[in-house]
Amino acid sequence: MDSVFTMIKQRQIPGHFVYEDDKVFVICTIEPIAKGHVLVIPNQEIDHFDDLDADLAAHVMIISQRVAKAIKREFDCERVGVMIAGLEVPHCHVHVMPINGLGDLSFANASSAESDELASVALRLSKHL
Repeated sequence: MDSVFTMIKQRQIPGHFVYEDDKVFVICTIEPIAKGHVLVIPNQEIDHFDDLDADLAAHVMIISQRVAKAIKREFDCERVGVMIAGLEVPHCHVHVMPINGLGDLSFANASSAESDELASVALRLSKHL
């Protein structure tokens, strides 16, 4: 069965796309920890990050770096945090988000976002990618 991310990639359910290529796609998460929080997701449905082949893992991180630079341009933050938790959806994904301290990386800070807010974030970031 397809993961929720695969269904978004295939446009079966809505998603706010920031970037996509032949290996990965980047979407806004519907429960951001901070405004600007996005997910970098390989097109292939691979559950565990450590099961990605080396080339795909490298590409995921290269795109994560590009996204981080876009976040720095668009959102006031001290740093851009990157987290691979892997517990929420059984499809590898990298969380990339603006942060100002370690406490900003907590899922306890997540809350639902409105579609128009996510669309605005996607547009702001995509213009840099």
